[in-house]
Amino acid sequence: MDYMTLIQLLDSTVRLATPLLLACLAGLFSERAGIFDIGLDGKMLAAAFFSAAIAALYGNVWLGLLAGIAASLALSLLHGLASITFRGNQLISGVAINFLAAGLTVLIAQDWFQQGGRTPSLIGGARFNPITLPFADAVEPVPFIGPLYAELISGHSILVYAAFAAVPLTWWLLYRTRFGLRLRAVGENPAAVDTAGVSVIGLRYAAVCICGVLCGIAGAYLSTALQAGFIKDMSAGRGYIALAALIFAKWRPWYALWATLLFGLFGALETRPDVIEALIGVKVQGQLLGALPYVMTVIILAGFVGKAIPPRAGGEPYVKER
Repeated sequence: MDYMTLIQLLDSTVRLATPLLLACLAGLFSERAGIFDIGLDGKMLAAAFFSAAIAALYGNVWLGLLAGIAASLALSLLHGLASITFRGNQLISGVAINFLAAGLTVLIAQDWFQQGGRTPSLIGGARFNPITLPFADAVEPVPFIGPLYAELISGHSILVYAAFAAVPLTWWLLYRTRFGLRLRAVGENPAAVDTAGVSVIGLRYAAVCICGVLCGIAGAYLSTALQAGFIKDMSAGRGYIALAALIFAKWRPWYALWATLLFGLFGALETRPDVIEALIGVKVQGQLLGALPYVMTVIILAGFVGKAIPPRAGGEPYVKER
């Protein structure tokens, strides 16, 4: 296997890991505040549809991005209303959001565009285009370093760079700010936070809203950057994979980056079975490689990859003592 094949494989890994990383960070904020969110997949799906739909109607991808974030935020607030205000079961609320998004996106898409639940293909300013970083063309002829910079580091959409920048930003916000300290505390001991005069409900709603924004960006990336339009169920269980990556990462931002890159690598190998054949000398079916992320998800959720301890107050509605 030559280095160009390796660089192309890593390039695909980065592209496929981006929505997983954004969704994983979204779940991290929510669960660190004590709100389990199974509805990541549904929020991504809703954001993917509304981003593509508005971008197709108005020819402006930034309007599409805002529409996707708004759709995801609306579902996040719905989840917050059910699980924070009304103290409902957080898992059931998340699953309901997934079903709601799966049905509504196809129904609205068919009503608006009459293309079998799809949106029109996005072209030009209706989608995020790759960005060529400075000197990428000049250094490309240089062996190894040139293609590494021009193919792997350069040539991605702005949302890819935003997703990777969100990792240190999340770390800083959670571990170097008063807001982050309170957010983590409310997921461990909400009564202590309440005693200190800080609103538990306010912090949890803030975490849910941040989760909605990140899921909105992830969904918009799927339909306006990774692909050129919306198709039915295009999130393809990525929200569940992101949750598995979050557990694998033990609710830590930097670990989340490496966990999602690992899942992205599995996805990239599905399109390049020749790489596996070159490494192990055995031909492997692409369908088997495509199942790897889901198999890994089951293995992680079954607890075979070390013990991961979630926030102690996770999944439990807070009832203020009188």
